[in-house]
Amino acid sequence: MSKEETRKIIHIDMDAFYASVEQRDHPELRGKPLAVGGTGGRGVIAAASYEARKFGVRSAMPSRVALRKCPTLLFVKPEFEKYKAVSREINAIFERYTSVIEPLSLDEAFLDVTYSKYELQSATLIAQQIKNDIRNELDLVASAGVSYNKFLAKIASDQDKPDGLFVITPEEGPEFMKQLPIEDFFGVGKVTAEKMKANTIFKGIDLLPYSKWELQQLFGKTGGFLYDIARGIDDRPVQSERVRKSVGAEMTFSEDVKGDININEKFSQVFEKWWTRYEAHGKKGRSVTLKIRNYEFETITRSITEPDFVVNKTEIREKLMDLMKEAILPDVPLRLIGVSISGFELEGDKEVSQLTIW
Repeated sequence: MSKEETRKIIHIDMDAFYASVEQRDHPELRGKPLAVGGTGGRGVIAAASYEARKFGVRSAMPSRVALRKCPTLLFVKPEFEKYKAVSREINAIFERYTSVIEPLSLDEAFLDVTYSKYELQSATLIAQQIKNDIRNELDLVASAGVSYNKFLAKIASDQDKPDGLFVITPEEGPEFMKQLPIEDFFGVGKVTAEKMKANTIFKGIDLLPYSKWELQQLFGKTGGFLYDIARGIDDRPVQSERVRKSVGAEMTFSEDVKGDININEKFSQVFEKWWTRYEAHGKKGRSVTLKIRNYEFETITRSITEPDFVVNKTEIREKLMDLMKEAILPDVPLRLIGVSISGFELEGDKEVSQLTIW
């Protein structure tokens, strides 16, 4: 049995986290369609309860659209400090079972329980116990995925929501991947999915005839990962201390911004905020990304990767302005501008490798 097959990985994903915390703290909201987010004309849903999801309400949806889908939808303002505090309580439960924990966000994390602190040796029983602890102590519900690698554990946690516990064993992994639609591959976005379909790749099994070289030619760095994961292989470790992969700043406007003068003013505010954070970060990066979102909620990104680390503020500002001119359509108002940088130096001036899948 290989090292890959001996690992025991759990992915815990809290069910409708923000909304569930609010329903827990406000019993009168339980069982009702609830959205956490702004109610104004430009409000956006941060999270939706499962009662609201039945109507098609989803996170990142404009509030006005959500109300059309569910006229009885209730709104509460988000309290992120409270959610962070609850997340710390959840993490404390994780630490009873393992010290190898990789948080992905406030409401999900990977746990490597190959060498668990707990007396149980079964990863499935450990996952069930963690779910029980979260329910009994915090009055919240979590779903868990259990497998021998990170990709399959994350896929598994989404199979039986809410309150799910799904296991993919080493024997089941390759066959499971054969039947998995490529849209369900984490990290495969709409553009990549369409390109894959154009090459008659619809499920994991359709990737198997391709060599790794062929997939890399078609999909770049992601191709190598696709070659392995189509066979159920993912040897990435659960990283207890994650390297920060990007530094950014963005601004969502209360009113749509249009006109060169107004857009340039807003861009300057975002740029200055980003540059201050970048300098404070202490490490230099090479890849700079501009992000804009227009009034129709269409998000557009443009990136450049410099041959050397970015150190000249004026020079990179001019290049970002050029990207802005390319990305903006004439007379189309904007609602968001963002700038970020990645590709940071390590000791010896080596670049931080970027995860290509989720």
